[in-house]
Amino acid sequence: MANGHLIVDARSSAEYGAAHIPGAYNVQMSSPEFEQRVGWVTPDDSSIILVTESAADAQRCIYNMAFIALDSNVAGFLDGGIDSWMGAGKHVETIPQIDVFALQNRLSTNGLRVLDVREEDEWDEGHIASAEFMTYTSLVPQLDIPARIDELPWSFDESIAVTCATGKRSSTAISILRRHGYEKLFNVTGGMEAWEHAGFEMLDAAGNICNC
Repeated sequence: MANGHLIVDARSSAEYGAAHIPGAYNVQMSSPEFEQRVGWVTPDDSSIILVTESAADAQRCIYNMAFIALDSNVAGFLDGGIDSWMGAGKHVETIPQIDVFALQNRLSTNGLRVLDVREEDEWDEGHIASAEFMTYTSLVPQLDIPARIDELPWSFDESIAVTCATGKRSSTAISILRRHGYEKLFNVTGGMEAWEHAGFEMLDAAGNICNC
């Protein structure tokens, strides 16, 4: 890390939230787009160290990354995973996970901010009324398109809940936001699928209450 290597933590959102290496990106290997998402959030010339639950998981990540020629960017994986890191007395950070019921309650009681990082068509189909919208890929540069993270309307110390469809992309977005100085972030478990299933109000692209 001191030599500029990037850490990609390929574990689940919950595992990453419970304890992770400071500065690590969270891109879950369970995603069918794992290798593409690594490519989207890390610079092309990155040297990557993986954090996984096992050596077999690390090898699976490398195999999948080979489909878009990212395997050569992998310098190695953390032997023993996060347990070995903590066993060596190294510092870890956490990300609180909140469900949609806690989110709905906090929206009505203390004005928690919400960032929706899904794709635009997903946003148009139904979103939380008070949410801001920015795709997680827009938080970092994409080819010749600059990052838009500086367009977010909040200060670094505001409390922000980040949501996507299920809680995976939101955790990736949180790992990017943390690297840029945002401090009080919450990952919405279950994402907008859970919000819809709970019957909470959503707006469509025109700002009307939708029957999603």
